[in-house]
Amino acid sequence: MEAVTLAAISQIEREWIIVPRHSDCERLARDVRVTPLLAQMLLNRDVRTASEARRFLTPELAELLPPERLPGAVEAGRHLADAARAGRKIVIYGDYDVDGVTATSILWHGLTLAGANVDFYIPSRLDEGYGVSVEAIKQIHADGADVVVTVDCGITAVAEARLARELGLELIISDHHEPRAELPEASVIVHPTVGGEESANPHLSGAGVAFKIAWALAREICQASRVNPEYRDYLLEAMAFAALGLVADVVPLVGENRVIASFGLRHLCHTQNPGLQALIEVSGLTGKVRYDEYDVGFILAPRLNAVGRLGHARLAVELFTRASAERAAEIAANLDEQNRRRQKVEREIFKQAMEMVTERGFDRDSCRGIVLASADWHPGVIGIVASRLVDRFARPTVLISLDGANGQGSGRSIRHFPLHEVLADCAEHLISHGGHAMAAGVKMAADQVDAFTEAFLAQAAQRLTPADLVPKLRLDDEVELGQLMPEVVESILRMAPFGIGNPKPRLAAGPVDLVDEPRAVGQGGQHLQFTVRQGRTYRQAIAFGRGKQLEELLDHRRLRLAFEPIINEWSGRRKVELKVLDWKWVE
Repeated sequence: MEAVTLAAISQIEREWIIVPRHSDCERLARDVRVTPLLAQMLLNRDVRTASEARRFLTPELAELLPPERLPGAVEAGRHLADAARAGRKIVIYGDYDVDGVTATSILWHGLTLAGANVDFYIPSRLDEGYGVSVEAIKQIHADGADVVVTVDCGITAVAEARLARELGLELIISDHHEPRAELPEASVIVHPTVGGEESANPHLSGAGVAFKIAWALAREICQASRVNPEYRDYLLEAMAFAALGLVADVVPLVGENRVIASFGLRHLCHTQNPGLQALIEVSGLTGKVRYDEYDVGFILAPRLNAVGRLGHARLAVELFTRASAERAAEIAANLDEQNRRRQKVEREIFKQAMEMVTERGFDRDSCRGIVLASADWHPGVIGIVASRLVDRFARPTVLISLDGANGQGSGRSIRHFPLHEVLADCAEHLISHGGHAMAAGVKMAADQVDAFTEAFLAQAAQRLTPADLVPKLRLDDEVELGQLMPEVVESILRMAPFGIGNPKPRLAAGPVDLVDEPRAVGQGGQHLQFTVRQGRTYRQAIAFGRGKQLEELLDHRRLRLAFEPIINEWSGRRKVELKVLDWKWVE
């Protein structure tokens, strides 16, 4: 077969799936007194009744589920309160990503407020890897700990829990990851889907679980269901940390998670935590009156993750816990520098990976997966690059960083290709593997890379059809541009915060005509800015990352657009603009 060029494969045509107008749309619009367009979007998110719609559009703190609704949370709070009163040394065992860092910080502040003797332990991503390790348990015991409470990890730590018991350590496990058939033997397990009863919120992140334990701890310390003002202020700060963890860990922002994210993001504007204040300042976000999921996912979280990828995440926990204002500013500047370094390393690896794909001759029909390996790649960054390759090629991808006789890999996947199952089928070539359907990590001997690649690609050929490899773009509705008045778009944006389970509103419109000449803008002209007209309605549009398609756009001046409606504020004026996701030519 003839291999296509990189330029051709990078422009794989996406299939638009425009949701048909719901039959209940007009009824819901009347009941809630919203536009039919907003009603359509609510129905697309399985919000079907007027009461559900009102709760969705105006979340209330009263909708937070009490700790009793999370199996193990109340018992964990009681154990930690007893340990704090007795002066026993408590160690919080966290994880090195944003969810783990924020979960650790939540419990540290709650226990410190209770007067506990508390410390934290964060494993090194590069030296120790994810989760609880035997060596770490031994070290924590040697350092005099009495109680270990895990956050965002531990649900699969069967051998480690057994060791902790043998050493006399009390172990409390709090996690949200997928459990295995055998559960660890711990004093308490706090998990959204473990405990013999159906969880009221199975979608909590590690920080969300930690928030519920903190709430239970506060009530136990205060000996009341309504906590005192000091703990109330603490729980508001804890909700801000929980929102960071929820958004950064890409868990579904539905139900209670939506409440935590909404109020937590709102509280970021009022935080008194020196670390959060310093991080916000170094990120250029000081003075914002409202933070959203973009600020967390693309500005704050990358700085926190960067130190875990290239250095050690305990610095991020120090930022949020022990740091004075002066020390927090110093750490935040360090995180900012690490993030710039991470971006540089990421660009270099991505460029090398793209070159490797083209050198091998990417065949659109026969190649259904990508596996690449190099001794020049930093293991802390390859997961991000794998995600970018999936976005570019619409194929499941595993990148492997080689270090002598060993290899450490990170994979990202697409729909209908559950990565954790695939890796289990390739286990004979691996030392270890773990993860979930869309993301996973592997360790292998370097001499097994070729055999693993062959097995992985065989799985892709067997499991994936040509239709699976066509990227899908799901659109909420098709509209006329004239419908998108500022007040209509503002009502749509009330659906924020957006994320898994509540994606950003996306629409189709067309045909529209290109007005005047489009412009390449941004550094290196990487984006396109243009104006379109439909009837008497004109709208400005921006297409990020499409600068190289300027000539194409000039050659085809009539098109259909897929876009996100946005509000642009400038000099006190608010106008509707289009953030273009894709286009199709109209002859």
